[in-house]
Amino acid sequence: MDKDIFSFLGQNIERGKTVQINLDIARLHTRTPVEVPIIVSRGLKPGPVILLNAGIHGDEVNGVEIVRQIISKGYHKPECGTVVCIPVLNVFGFLHKTREFPDGRDLNRVFPGSKEGSLASRFAYYLMKDVVPKVDYCIDYHTGASSRFNYTHLRIEGTNPKSIELANVFGAPYILLSKQLPKSFRSEAAKIGVGVLLFEGGKSLDLDRAVTKVGVNGALRVMQHLGMRDFRKQLSTDPFVETVTLTDSTWMRARHSGMFRTTVSIGTKIKKGTVLGSISDPFGDFEKRVISKHDGVIICSNHSPIVHQGDAIFHIAFNKGE
Repeated sequence: MDKDIFSFLGQNIERGKTVQINLDIARLHTRTPVEVPIIVSRGLKPGPVILLNAGIHGDEVNGVEIVRQIISKGYHKPECGTVVCIPVLNVFGFLHKTREFPDGRDLNRVFPGSKEGSLASRFAYYLMKDVVPKVDYCIDYHTGASSRFNYTHLRIEGTNPKSIELANVFGAPYILLSKQLPKSFRSEAAKIGVGVLLFEGGKSLDLDRAVTKVGVNGALRVMQHLGMRDFRKQLSTDPFVETVTLTDSTWMRARHSGMFRTTVSIGTKIKKGTVLGSISDPFGDFEKRVISKHDGVIICSNHSPIVHQGDAIFHIAFNKGE
């Protein structure tokens, strides 16, 4: 629960106030400061503190749009508790439309960071030191990378009862039980007791309205469930969809290099032996079918028209033993 005076990044924020605080950690080589805007909104009554975070990877703009909409429509202003919004965490990558930091590192692989480490590592350090310990829950918005489109789903480890509860409340079509990656934001936040729902939907450098809608409404459902604000009016036109939990997943990789075509849609339930697409050379010499080796659901599909041998082309999720 938050206190009457919420001390955050050196500022004392009273109940009922909304402020923007700029997290100033690093500068460009021109000495130009790169500040990360953080919007903190406090309700008049006590309640939980939730972080809505996007843009750990600078090219994953769907999440940025989700948090932007929540702010622009005033949904981030609770009646109880505190909402912390970070629409773009990796401002460096967002400026250059790239996944990584300027030092070439993936921010989501360097947590908890180091005060004396690389630029990305220092950034992770201050986030873990000054921001994450202040919150109780977090929704971390991501998309697929490198032309891979993720069907809308949540990823949780599946051992925390509260995270399981909130994931089902969120209302995404699927929940994938996924082990926490070492040095990821989700794994380090869990170590200090912060439950993270990792949202996946869409692909990098692309805005998808259907994905955005699920991401926004999911956040509203979670905040309502936590008693922060009544969003029944806003959610009245969006019927709740029962979430299906999937316990395992596997990647299918291209056995050949060539031109890639899919014959199934993202989110499709498939059977072992289903033809998912084909790979051919550009000269008409061969065309090879891509055949599923598993029953399951396609939760990610590669949208690149050209693939190399070994490229990930389909991510198939399923329940082990079924």
